[in-house]
Amino acid sequence: MANLKVKLVKGLAGKRKDHIAIAASLGLKKTGDVSVQPDNEATKGKIAKISHLIEVTEE
Repeated sequence: MANLKVKLVKGLAGKRKDHIAIAASLGLKKTGDVSVQPDNEATKGKIAKISHLIEVTEE
């Protein structure tokens, strides 16, 4: 199973609380933070919700 590298490229200040919570669940707190997540349906759903704030690459 592949992994996805998720990077927060836009700040969370002023964003919706649910978007901030999704970013935190992915391990992203500050702009520039990177985390590696499993490539599964739950992760893809989270990524879809905050796709405008992050960059995703396959690892």
